[in-house]
Amino acid sequence: MLRVSILSFVASTLAVSMLASDPPRIVFLTGDEEYRSEESMPMLAKILRRDFGFHVSVGFSLDENGSIDPNAATSLTRTEKLKDADLMVLFLRFRRPDEASFRHILDYLKSGKPVVGFRTSTHAFRFAKESQYSDWGYQDDPTFVHSFAGGNLTRELLGQKWITHHGHFSDGYKKLTSVTIDSAAEDHPILRGLERFEAYSWLYHVEGGGDTIAGDPQFLLNGKSLQSNKEDRGQLNRYPISNPVAWTKTHSHGFNYARVFMTTLGHPYDFKIPMMRRFALQGILWALSCDDLIPPNGVNTEIDGVYKPNNSGFGDKYKKGLKPDDLFE
Repeated sequence: MLRVSILSFVASTLAVSMLASDPPRIVFLTGDEEYRSEESMPMLAKILRRDFGFHVSVGFSLDENGSIDPNAATSLTRTEKLKDADLMVLFLRFRRPDEASFRHILDYLKSGKPVVGFRTSTHAFRFAKESQYSDWGYQDDPTFVHSFAGGNLTRELLGQKWITHHGHFSDGYKKLTSVTIDSAAEDHPILRGLERFEAYSWLYHVEGGGDTIAGDPQFLLNGKSLQSNKEDRGQLNRYPISNPVAWTKTHSHGFNYARVFMTTLGHPYDFKIPMMRRFALQGILWALSCDDLIPPNGVNTEIDGVYKPNNSGFGDKYKKGLKPDDLFE
């Protein structure tokens, strides 16, 4: 066992050394009103920069004073960095960026490069119904703050669009989803060093009851809801109690097929769990085709600095007055 650990360490060290002359460039785009992506994604970015020497940028939604405001849905910074990026990581919800910012995203996709998505990225964008980009998602009822329709291009990219979930219960005060490894994927590099765990995220419905994940998915992790409003309502035939919570696939928005890693987990407290950080980091490495940087027992999950996010929730539950440099320099 010691010999295997030493060999894996040496292999990882050599791989990092080979990347040192031209480290991959990753752009994280954050902006969601509920799950504190503005806190969780910079935390992952710092680990990737520290342990692998990657060039990392983090974009945020900002208010008119330049402070981070996840409710500022029309603001999305750092998209211009995608021009030279090797990976785009999305944790977005209901964004409607301006033409120039969204064009950077579309150009990146057309370049045939990989994508990673977290939780609400199934409904990352919500444009006006009459917008030329409404196939990415639009607001069909202007009187309802959470209304969403369309999203077919998001489903094509990540595998699924927003459908529903199994309900909010004591947000952040108890774990609501049991997460297990899919038996057909036990040898996948993303799952190295991973064990069963429970997540604070309430289960998203993405598969079953007539719904399917688009493209060529390989399911990695399955989730079982530990408390379900669909069960309470007798709707489990339509919305099964168990659903995939992480998968890989490819997208072909560009000239070739590029890797995609998607997970519907992403509550801010999920990232306090080492297993969650591990598979998120390893999903990013896999998307970059850096599988050889993932040791047999999994990557280091030690946080760089402090991670004490606010709980999930809409409105003013985010940390106010923070500038981008306060979270990621």
